[in-house]
Parts: sequence; structure tokens; C-alpha cells
Amino acid sequence: MLGLSLFFVLLIPVVLCCFGFWLWMLIDCATNEPETGNHKVVWILIIVFAQIVGALIYWFCRRNQRIAEAGH
Repeated sequence: MLGLSLFFVLLIPVVLCCFGFWLWMLIDCATNEPETGNHKVVWILIIVFAQIVGALIYWFCRRNQRIAEAGH
């Protein structure tokens, strides 16, 4: 019984952190993606349907592009 409760004590914060990161990337995409073309819609669909994997893909792809655009 103690092992099961310890499992949930460790699992709940991980799930909450993943959900928070997913929500953060979804909001970031909705507010920071340019309106030109269908890029915003495509990224939102990727994030929504691929969930945490889509959020991670968005994070790594857009982060590199934004660093290149900002010049640092």
C-alpha cells in the first residue's frame, strides 16, 4: 500500500508539470505565431493532437527559429 501511494505522490507532480508545459506552449503558439499563412493553425493542431510530444516539438523548433531571428 505504501508503494502505491508513493507512486501517486511522484506521478501527480510530473503529470501536472507536463500539463502546465503543454498549456504554456499552446498559449505561446496562439499569441506569438504570426498570422500569415496557416502556420499558427498547423502548430496549434500539432500541439493539441500530439499533446506533450507536440509541445516539445514546438518548443525546440520555434525556440531555434526565434533565437535566429533575434540574433542572440
